[in-house]
Amino acid sequence: MNTLQIIGIIITFLVGIEHIGIAFLEIFGNSQLQAKSFDMDIKFITQKPAKISMANQGIYNGLLGLLIILVWFIFPFNWLLVVWQLLLGFIVIAGNFGGFTATKKIFLVQMLPALIALICLSF
Repeated sequence: MNTLQIIGIIITFLVGIEHIGIAFLEIFGNSQLQAKSFDMDIKFITQKPAKISMANQGIYNGLLGLLIILVWFIFPFNWLLVVWQLLLGFIVIAGNFGGFTATKKIFLVQMLPALIALICLSF
């Protein structure tokens, strides 16, 4: 294991924790905080279908974050890196989509940390 991989492991854990935090915001956050965090209109976010959709998205983010952390305890190191690279690649793709379609903040908050971790784990 080299220094870049150690940095990548640390960032990967942070990405996992971040996704669990995002899940809590999407599932349990108040409407004003959700609207501010995701650059959405408060009138939209308070609608029942939007709240259900936000909570559903939160479940995915939470499970993804939990999976990122749990694979540390399941896979041997060589496989661990491959699984993390796959999961981080998914986040980079989803982060790009969200950055272009939802809010530009997603590029910085979700996509960039995953991309940095992915690059570090690849060396």
